[in-house]
Amino acid sequence: MLENVGILLVALTVLVWSADKFVLGASSLARNLGVSPMIIGLTIVAMGSSAPEMMVAAAASFQGNPDTAIGNAIGSNITNIALVLGLSVLIKPLIVSSSTIKQELPILLLISLLAYYILFDNTFSLLEGIILMIGFFSFISILLIKAVKQRKHNKIDDPMLLEAEKDVPEATSPLKSIFWLVAGITLLILSSHFLVDSAIFIAKAYGISDLVIGLTIIAIGTSLPELAASIASILKKEDDLAMGNIVGSNIFNLLAVLPFAGIIAPGAINPDASLRDMPIMLAITSLLFILCFSRKSGCFRLTRTKGALLLLCFCAYQVLLFSQTTLN
Repeated sequence: MLENVGILLVALTVLVWSADKFVLGASSLARNLGVSPMIIGLTIVAMGSSAPEMMVAAAASFQGNPDTAIGNAIGSNITNIALVLGLSVLIKPLIVSSSTIKQELPILLLISLLAYYILFDNTFSLLEGIILMIGFFSFISILLIKAVKQRKHNKIDDPMLLEAEKDVPEATSPLKSIFWLVAGITLLILSSHFLVDSAIFIAKAYGISDLVIGLTIIAIGTSLPELAASIASILKKEDDLAMGNIVGSNIFNLLAVLPFAGIIAPGAINPDASLRDMPIMLAITSLLFILCFSRKSGCFRLTRTKGALLLLCFCAYQVLLFSQTTLN
């Protein structure tokens, strides 16, 4: 048991570290090829924070544990809003004026409803997984088209887009870029397999379902990049980027992480996902929507009181999960 706990912690650390190196290598290589920093920021850097979830979802699905992949996607969304954003706002209240985020929040709510509808019958088909993945590529395309049009007319005034462009890593030598790109991908794949193996072993030893292990240990662990990115952003007074990282990551989780379970291992899923976890994810996403749009001013204002409320929701959810696990 101790050996598997050690493997899980090491694999989680390597997973987060390799995701950062993958972003560094891919961003640097893209810059060397002449790709715009804004496009890099909206694609490679934005998806980089969700790379751990993607790799874990793929590894779990290939190993015949789609519930772990589903739990990881749902649990990461809950963790990003309730824990990551809650802690970030407690450190420093956020004032967000980005029009992009104002548009993405309703989109996130709609995608959450779609995901809930897909899982409502306790099955996840190949077609449903493909539909979500098509949604992902469509979302990225629309975001890029909008950014390119603004850049073309020199009308980029959205704080989140400007901050995303500014935070793109500097270019290094092509050889070094390729090295970190290959090393990052390789370590992401290896660490995700070790993480899933050890997590499933621990879950079975304690009688915890694959779904719950994905909702808790794996979800919290793979959300560490979002936590680091959000805290770094607010310390640099990039409030829009801090919120944008979380909203964007949650959209990616539902459109690019969740589909792996349906595409790779379609079939029946744990009913708790639709009966308990998806409704809670919807409720917390709706709460964020209400907290942000509760004022009629041009900016979102998330105070420490709102942050404490989100954090309280996270703690209550964890208590619910483990109390039900103990009773079972």
